[in-house]
Amino acid sequence: MFTGLIEAVGEIVERKPTSGGFRLRIASSLAQEMARGDSLAVNGVCLTVILAEDTEIHADVGPETIRVTTLGTLARGSLVNLERPLRADSRLGGHFVQGHIDAIGHVEEMRAESDFHWLTVGFPSHLAPFIVHKGSIAVDGISLTVAGLGSDRFDAQIVPYTQQHTNLSRTQIRDRVNLECDMVGKYVVRVAEIAGLNVTGVGPGEVTH
Repeated sequence: MFTGLIEAVGEIVERKPTSGGFRLRIASSLAQEMARGDSLAVNGVCLTVILAEDTEIHADVGPETIRVTTLGTLARGSLVNLERPLRADSRLGGHFVQGHIDAIGHVEEMRAESDFHWLTVGFPSHLAPFIVHKGSIAVDGISLTVAGLGSDRFDAQIVPYTQQHTNLSRTQIRDRVNLECDMVGKYVVRVAEIAGLNVTGVGPGEVTH
């Protein structure tokens, strides 16, 4: 479990092919504080640390993760948002983030307003029931508040600290981003479906990917 409060920005040093997937080498100051088997959110995707030494973290990415997230498109030199799991004795900032990506969105607009920035992200239509105005959403692992909401896009205002301490500083229009909706909303929708209310447009027994 994560919070969407990014601890560090790492850099992809290598993406080495493996059987069916690949292994990421990430340069980060967090490396000395991690051990083999630890969980780590990389652009919002929960991965398992295979090796942590000196200034590098190694983690494997499987075929399903490649298919449903943006990790498969990361090139050497890409910046990634990193967050370690929430400790049970820690204060909870942000919101509960599982590290399980719901869909890939696209950056449609970025515009400055004084020291702040507005981010507009387009999302697939099947996510619409899970996104709420003034609710929370994780974008590449960053906990953001939905400030504006349309049928297939939302706006979030980025404060200067977030802009400077995440990979949003390099984000450009048309970039693909990992989206994870607030899990509370997902449970509410599921309960509604069990009660016979089809709010997602997916028929009973249908499987979506």
